[in-house]
Amino acid sequence: MRPARRDTPRTLPARLLTGLAALIGLVVVGALCPGSALAQSPAARSAAAPSPGAQAAGLHISDGRLLEGNGNDFVMRGVNHAHTWYPGETQSLADVKALGANSVRVVLSDGHRWSENGPADVAAVIEQCKANRLICVLEVHDTTGYGEDAAAGTLDHAADYWIGLKDVLAGQEDYVIVNIGNEPWGNTDPAGWTEPTTAAVKKLRAAGLQHTIMVDAPNWGQDWQGVMRANARSVYDADPTGNLIFSIHMYSVFDTAQEITDYLNAFVDAELPILIGEFGGPADQYGDPDEDTMMATAEQLGLGYLAWSWSGNTDPVLDLALDFDPSRLSGWGERIFHGVNGIAQTSEEATVYGGGAPDDTEAPTAPGTPSATAVTDTSVTLGWVAATDDTAVTGYDVVLVGDGAGTTVASSTTTTATVTGLTAATTYTFAVHARDAAGNRSAPSATVEVTTDEGGGTPDGTCSVGYRVVGEWPGGFQGEIAVRNTGSAAVGPWTLAFAFADGQSITNMWGGTATQNAGAVSVAPASYTATIPAGGTVTLGFTARKGDTNTAPAAFTLDGASCVTT
Repeated sequence: MRPARRDTPRTLPARLLTGLAALIGLVVVGALCPGSALAQSPAARSAAAPSPGAQAAGLHISDGRLLEGNGNDFVMRGVNHAHTWYPGETQSLADVKALGANSVRVVLSDGHRWSENGPADVAAVIEQCKANRLICVLEVHDTTGYGEDAAAGTLDHAADYWIGLKDVLAGQEDYVIVNIGNEPWGNTDPAGWTEPTTAAVKKLRAAGLQHTIMVDAPNWGQDWQGVMRANARSVYDADPTGNLIFSIHMYSVFDTAQEITDYLNAFVDAELPILIGEFGGPADQYGDPDEDTMMATAEQLGLGYLAWSWSGNTDPVLDLALDFDPSRLSGWGERIFHGVNGIAQTSEEATVYGGGAPDDTEAPTAPGTPSATAVTDTSVTLGWVAATDDTAVTGYDVVLVGDGAGTTVASSTTTTATVTGLTAATTYTFAVHARDAAGNRSAPSATVEVTTDEGGGTPDGTCSVGYRVVGEWPGGFQGEIAVRNTGSAAVGPWTLAFAFADGQSITNMWGGTATQNAGAVSVAPASYTATIPAGGTVTLGFTARKGDTNTAPAAFTLDGASCVTT
């Protein structure tokens, strides 16, 4: 969990943010002149460093690539899960697997800042990962923002924690990667990152740990001053096994394609292993991350990515699933699991589990024809007969059918799903696809037509809605919606529905909670806006992504009844 993005640099001066592109594109490039450590020739590297993977027993590094023990190339496609704050959410690993992930990064605590995850708990997490056929990246979160956040712990303390788990980790080299510490340096003197990172790596190896080690970048993981990029070779060479991988976290610092491709290609060109260990797509107060380029470049270069995060963020804008419910994916979750270059499209299960191999090309059978129950003005629950597969069906996608194409509007690991955010008195056509662990998708089921109820919580003509764009920027905008009750009785709790026509996608909202399926948006009130008194108005604010056009919604309904648009 990232409560209120607690490990995001909140104190970056505006002048630094304004100059991020220059800092990354110019200052760091200057540090990577031909004589720099990162840019050594292959011959110089082989003379200075041990043979990569020389002592590997399981997952290991060779020629800048993460390989399984059998030499198979392994590309992580997964998510982060906040286990240390939500230890009871044990179903989450099964849920992310069912949606196609092949790996998960699990948040742990070494006891410095939060309650320590002891040996029995960590052993159970590893077994849950293995039971769900996931590669498990274990990370200590207490180190977040060291040097800037006074509550953060040291990498040395984290290393001692891992050494204390040596007996639990022994024999798990095929399944577990040890991420020493999350974002282990803030923005204060980030050059100080290199020495303690090197020391922690050496300490773990001296203690006998042979697992692949992952190290996070400074600058709260985003390395916008290029310290990890400039010193990666020296840190890598400090590992006598050569089994070390670098992790860059990409949020609003990485808001242009050039910044993303330059950073990742610098490591690939130097044959230094790297993955995107965390990233977000929703815009924040610092900018709008370019997640499309992150995912496309990772796929092009064959690099892993682990999206932040499954569920439980204090600010739910980064929740992939709402309330840990896999059938309630957010827009961010739909992008990660079902979008272009997303998990369902690109993930391959580790061969150590014997599944998801390239020769698994047989798709499941089509599910049975869905039937509709619990039809309301804004939602419907669908159920269907299960599909079959030569290995196993891992999930289902409900699609809204129109013009010969299907848009995913809900996903489920069971044979039922609820579609929300619909418009009252409207006919929809749905079908269902089944998926297996290798990402094969079935043909669609037969379709079912559903007409939503007319609603009527508020009579027609007793509400009005004012919509305006507060501000715009390339790729995004901020909007405001004022909902007025023009009737003679209070209304609440209420549901507001509308639709975007140009592919706009809400990334954050205050005053209410938005659920979006394709262009259709349904808004439930916050506690302080739940009741609209007669003659009263509540105001909602939001940020959203947009393309070249940004047409305002044409109509709004409140509890299914049409409102006057002002």
